[in-house]
Amino acid sequence: MRHLFAQRVFWYGGLYGLLVIAPMYFLESRLGADHPPAITHPEFYYGFVGVALAWQVLFLVVSFDPARYRPLMIPAVLEKLSFGVAVLALLAGGRVSGPIVGFATIDLVLGALFAWAYVKTAPDR
Repeated sequence: MRHLFAQRVFWYGGLYGLLVIAPMYFLESRLGADHPPAITHPEFYYGFVGVALAWQVLFLVVSFDPARYRPLMIPAVLEKLSFGVAVLALLAGGRVSGPIVGFATIDLVLGALFAWAYVKTAPDR
């Protein structure tokens, strides 16, 4: 019960990520058509999707035992910030569209929740 917040945050974060990222394996050509230019280096695209999915699995693992996997919460926060902050920088330069900003905002919120989960799972002193 003590780590219920962390369990829920990481569970929902991982589930959300799986639902959003997994379909990207089937959307390469559509993304190129909807947001030109087409992807010219599919190895980078599929590499990104694979690494992003691996992180979602890590979030689910953390959710099963937050106290045990607490050290992994720090890189989990960094994973969320890396996308959110990058998109904000691109937005400032007029290089990204609205829907992407929405996904980045969700990542920034999850990053903040992951950080709060890290604080809440600190061992008693």
